[in-house]
Amino acid sequence: MNQAQAAAAQRPGKVDYKRIATEEAFAPAEMMEIYKKILAGPDPDPGFVSLLGFYMSSQSARARHIIEYLQDLGEKRLAHMDEAGIDRQIIALTSPGVQIMDTDTAVSFAKIANDQLADAVRRHPDRFSGMVAVAPQNPQEAAKEIERGIRQLGLTGVIINSHTHGEYLSDPKFWEIFEAAEANDTPIYLHPNTPPRNMIAPLRECGLDGAIYGFGVETGMHALRIITAGVFDRFPKLQMIIGHMGEALPFWAYRLDYMHTATVRSERYECMKPLKKKPSDYLKENFIITNSGVAWEPAIKFTQDFMGADRVMYAMDYPYQHAIDEVVQLDGMDMAPEVKQAFFQTNAERVFRLR
Repeated sequence: MNQAQAAAAQRPGKVDYKRIATEEAFAPAEMMEIYKKILAGPDPDPGFVSLLGFYMSSQSARARHIIEYLQDLGEKRLAHMDEAGIDRQIIALTSPGVQIMDTDTAVSFAKIANDQLADAVRRHPDRFSGMVAVAPQNPQEAAKEIERGIRQLGLTGVIINSHTHGEYLSDPKFWEIFEAAEANDTPIYLHPNTPPRNMIAPLRECGLDGAIYGFGVETGMHALRIITAGVFDRFPKLQMIIGHMGEALPFWAYRLDYMHTATVRSERYECMKPLKKKPSDYLKENFIITNSGVAWEPAIKFTQDFMGADRVMYAMDYPYQHAIDEVVQLDGMDMAPEVKQAFFQTNAERVFRLR
């Protein structure tokens, strides 16, 4: 077999379902200019320096690939999708999005980014869908932007890149955002960010602050903060999405339930109050999980068994993870045809209202 034949053999074949990738990133060129100014400032956030500071300055092939394709919402992206057999991308503003900016800039630029993404969706309505970026720095404006993005721009879903300057959505001052998402019947994708300043040091000193581990630790904690703060008792219809196989939370479910009950009973923390349900119940009823970055059949099947097959979706994590062989691998999972179609296609169509 020659090189061309080997490459063709790795390409995904024709299947009886659409492949919808649900955690795919973009970054407007104007945002990169804002990032450069932040990085040149007197005391930039260490996680931001570790993440975007590296990718924007490194000459490595991986860094150049990511920066180039983050900024493309046209033919280059479509060519990669075709190469990987991806029928549609659900696209969102890359982490940390506007959440690293000052409040006024964040509010203003979220609108610019959403307008750009909506324009790309209009140009490629059969290939692209998009999520609304918001600035949690101003919850009232974020709520307004959710309504504008969903009702006027035709976007579907909301992207929040975890913490905002070290603050978490478990704080009731942010709950206007949850109210707006629930009112507009649209999910919030809680996407990773690098750990905040007061958490990152022991992870960064050994290279574990990024996607290898730090992202999952920080974002899983954020999701748990939202659950234990009683957000879903206040907003029972709210749906959230977490990637990377649920940031490992399904695998912790038994211990989370046990220790939450024990901690509440002990009255150890003023902030830990009784909930109407177990933490695992909220995971199963208020979250949808994607496999972004985890092309591993045993983990996918376990999560389907725990969550229900209607709450686990496919994602590639483009352009950070553009691995065509993973698509072939997942196509080959030993899984009932209707479950595989739900994983790749119909769950995303329902969650993001694509029909």
